[in-house]
Amino acid sequence: MRLWGRGRALRQRMLCLWLLLLVLALVMLGVTDLLYRDQNQRRVPSPSRSFHHRVHSPVDLEVIVDSRDSAAAGGLDLPPLTSLQEDQLLIVPSFAQRSRATPAAPQKKGTYRVLLPGANKGTAAPTFLTHGDKGKSPRVKPGSLQKDVEVSSVQKYGFNEVASERISLRRGLPEARNPACMGEQYSESLPSASVVICFHNEAWSTLLRTVHSVLDTAPKQHLREVLLLDDLSQHGHLKSVLSEYVAHLDGVRLIRSTKRLGIGGCRSLGAARAAGEVLVFMDSHCECLKGWLEPLLERVAQDRTRVVSPVMDVIDWQTLRYNATQWPVRGVFDWRLDFHWEPYPRPKEKDSNSAIQPVRSPALGGGVLAIDRHFFQSVGAYDPGMLLLGAEQIELSIRVWSCGGSMEVVPCSRVAHLNHHHLPYLLPDQEVLQRNKIRIADTWMDAYRKIYYSRDTLAHFIRQSESPNVTEQESLKKSLGCRNFHWFLTTVYPELYIPQDRPALSGELYNVGTSSCADYPGGKGQPGGAMNIAPCSGTGNQHCELNSMGEVRWGPAGALCFDSGGEKVALSPCPTHQPSDSRFQWKYIKLSGQLVHQQSQLCLEAMKEGGLLHSDGGQERGVNTPTTEKGLFLRPCTHHPRQQWHFEQLVAPKGA
Repeated sequence: MRLWGRGRALRQRMLCLWLLLLVLALVMLGVTDLLYRDQNQRRVPSPSRSFHHRVHSPVDLEVIVDSRDSAAAGGLDLPPLTSLQEDQLLIVPSFAQRSRATPAAPQKKGTYRVLLPGANKGTAAPTFLTHGDKGKSPRVKPGSLQKDVEVSSVQKYGFNEVASERISLRRGLPEARNPACMGEQYSESLPSASVVICFHNEAWSTLLRTVHSVLDTAPKQHLREVLLLDDLSQHGHLKSVLSEYVAHLDGVRLIRSTKRLGIGGCRSLGAARAAGEVLVFMDSHCECLKGWLEPLLERVAQDRTRVVSPVMDVIDWQTLRYNATQWPVRGVFDWRLDFHWEPYPRPKEKDSNSAIQPVRSPALGGGVLAIDRHFFQSVGAYDPGMLLLGAEQIELSIRVWSCGGSMEVVPCSRVAHLNHHHLPYLLPDQEVLQRNKIRIADTWMDAYRKIYYSRDTLAHFIRQSESPNVTEQESLKKSLGCRNFHWFLTTVYPELYIPQDRPALSGELYNVGTSSCADYPGGKGQPGGAMNIAPCSGTGNQHCELNSMGEVRWGPAGALCFDSGGEKVALSPCPTHQPSDSRFQWKYIKLSGQLVHQQSQLCLEAMKEGGLLHSDGGQERGVNTPTTEKGLFLRPCTHHPRQQWHFEQLVAPKGA
């Protein structure tokens, strides 16, 4: 028994010793693994195995994402998505240091098949044969199924992506410049350009067509780089597969943001990373025409405070067809702070070069914009308080003009821009646009901001509940010595009509008999459309005013007037001379609520479809004949409720 007890104790000691040795071995393995991984990370700091075969040495690497960029101005505090963590530290060979990629066989990357340079005859750039977040093929499908695919693509991207994928990534656009542009000579020492392209959940075909369009049309000696900035995209094809593609493009760098910045913040980030002397901000769905870059650089080189835009041609969102814009045009905005391009008739000049002379523009769109990099920074870049997107181009336009710069459209430069049918993903909160416009109104418009608030009631009520912090912008205005908005209206944009908005003579024009408001179904369409009657919106979209000249002015710009071209009342461009034509003059009788046309002495009457016409004698005759007519008419004056009108002023904001 005593020997058995001693043997048992010995076995227990041996077991403990073996367990101790096993623990020590595991600890040593863990330490060795940590040291090995640390050494490997220092050697090749890339989380993506697909890049290892092209990485030769650490000196050939360029970090395209830096966590310090996440604090860039203009972003919303949205946490980075977990699905993007693999791309937060992507590293690709620097275009300036790596050798050109050699031809390679098609590779599989997720649900994509990638054709690298040289694998297809006549194609110098990579082409993706199969595209889709879930492996969908863009091959044409017959019948209703094909239509369903197209409808789905429109809902996802705001345009017909199926039609876009049928088009080459490097299609050429027809010549649209004035023949006189062909003889223009530009300086050989033009400043270098960095083309900054921000994107968020952009379609593959349009994004890559934009990049190839820049590379194929911009002279190599003037194009310093193309910066692709991913503003926290969520679509799979814009992650590592895009990095794989861009790694084979000389002159292209990819930068990813770890938070949502919005268009202003994203472009400011690109400007901070750019190396070119001139920044060319470009939307991610553009196509450049031959010779587009040199005229822009020439104008900026002549005056570094000059901000310029090409003529923006149109790519149809349904067919992807190219449509040239008729010159001349300029950018403007209305009292709802909405931007649009308008025809700008120029006086006839004897100089044959007048047709290709740049046009001064009160505002420029955000599609393509060229600006000196140092001037952009000195004037304050994009307002960091602007959210996501919307009206940032108007804010920058007012600031450039007011703070010592100028803007113009250059006719010998043309870039086509894809017009979206709708933007399904860019504005998740509809109040974002109003908040951006509120910043513009409170920062730059002085006492004139009350005109804006009377035409955007949602913005008025948001402004009542929360005040934007524009302290930094006010300090910037003071330090730059910027002029006031009255100077802008009188010097830069004197064509913009300044409403009077007199009490009880402005607002929605409400009709008592139909319980509806005067409406213009044409919206921003061509002037000359007939007026209509519709439910009162209460948004400010139906705002009109009767001014001291007797004109009933309609719309956010106040450029259209009630016109009596016949029995039916329509809108026509308001006369520019004073006093105005008598056919545009009206008189409001407050006691009866009648609007009397001065020339005909007839009264404005509203008619709903199916309404009953009454006799010319002015008295109702029981049951009358129903009418299919609808709209506003000039009729003999009676006391019928359909001739009784009231100007309903939705808001009466105070001045500054």
